[in-house]
Amino acid sequence: MGLAERLNSVSPPSARNIPTPSGKRSSIARDEYAMLKHDVHEQLLQALGQQAYAGQMEQRVLEENVFNAIQSVLAKSKKPLSTVDRARISQEIIDDILGNGPLEPLLRDPEITEIMVNRADSIFIERGGKLHATDLRFSDEEHLRRTIDRIVSRVGRRVDEASPMVDARLPDGSRVNAVLPPIALDGCSLTIRKFSKDPFTAKDLVTMGTLSRAATDVIDAFVRGRLNILISGGTGSGKTTTLNVMSGFIPDDERIVTVEDAAELQLSQPHVLRMESRPANVEGHGQVTIRDLVRNCLRMRPDRIIVGEVRDAAALDMLQAMNTGHDGSLSTVHANTPRDALSRIETMVLMAGMDLPVRVIREQIASAINVVVQQARMRDGSRHVTQISEITGLEGDTILMQDLFVFDYNAEDRGQTMGKLVPTGITPSCLDALADNGVILSTDHFRSPWSR
Repeated sequence: MGLAERLNSVSPPSARNIPTPSGKRSSIARDEYAMLKHDVHEQLLQALGQQAYAGQMEQRVLEENVFNAIQSVLAKSKKPLSTVDRARISQEIIDDILGNGPLEPLLRDPEITEIMVNRADSIFIERGGKLHATDLRFSDEEHLRRTIDRIVSRVGRRVDEASPMVDARLPDGSRVNAVLPPIALDGCSLTIRKFSKDPFTAKDLVTMGTLSRAATDVIDAFVRGRLNILISGGTGSGKTTTLNVMSGFIPDDERIVTVEDAAELQLSQPHVLRMESRPANVEGHGQVTIRDLVRNCLRMRPDRIIVGEVRDAAALDMLQAMNTGHDGSLSTVHANTPRDALSRIETMVLMAGMDLPVRVIREQIASAINVVVQQARMRDGSRHVTQISEITGLEGDTILMQDLFVFDYNAEDRGQTMGKLVPTGITPSCLDALADNGVILSTDHFRSPWSR
């Protein structure tokens, strides 16, 4: 029997499985509640030492001790506790010691998409694209620091004064970033971008308005037709979600290799190999970069290469992979427009230190990348694909592009974006290449609504 089930078994059915509150207590004052939790923590420290919080103890043994400590302290409490208070205290202590403290109820809430801990006593969330303050808080700075250490240690990362910034992930793939003093001036900072337990599908994106049905069919054909696609957008615009949906269009009989800083992609195909970069250890050795992984995956006989995000000199290796027979590759990049995305790729290639002429780099980009999908986050918090642009070649030193779809901002009502992604009427030049790969795409998908 697990810990939660055992705690439920000692409470009447009416008090079982009570959700963790959002900072409000039902019948005991905050100070009394905090003292009870403190007593449980003290008893655990006396019995187990720091092993209780360092993740060095077997889960079953730790759960047994937590259960005994909770029951012992609650039995000695002079203040009568209702079954509701008893169940809530038990759950929150479990969250503190075995989970992520006050963040656990937020992580369990499917409507919350982002959790932002500015400091121990300041926690914000994003719900429905809008920021909201919560009344949840950590006990103190040390409590927040223990939670950060527990999260990053699970994926073999470390964070300390010598290395005060870290990217990590939760077991469900949610992205985690933590910053410690002295970089963070007001105390430890923690940001968690949550991922849905059930990955979004193309149908979900159409329902939410991120993509139109015609644009979804076109992207599906582009992926199956092995075009190299770059997804561009700002922070929080939904690039990774769209990348995950697009990767679902890849046929099941292809071998896919993914390369990421922190593993986030949730692919459903049967033949997927996932690789994750690794920072240097305490001695400064053992670092494995995205560029190292991209180079290595070329030796793994991939049909498709998916790079979670290109942010450094790995752009050069990615372009070379796309230009050497690994068609159908996908990646994302931070940029505000498709043109800016190509400029960023160019800049990152220069970071490789190869001293290549600009024209040579642009020739590589023009021949490697076929389509740029631009995504944006609107004022109302909604995410939309705003452009789908095809790269058609190089003229002089200028990369030629044409917009196949653009977002029509036809109205804005009370801060909400009202519009949709519509075709421009331009037929892409890649239809013959798609046909060569057995994908027939009707030109009706590109007919402009203004010409009908």
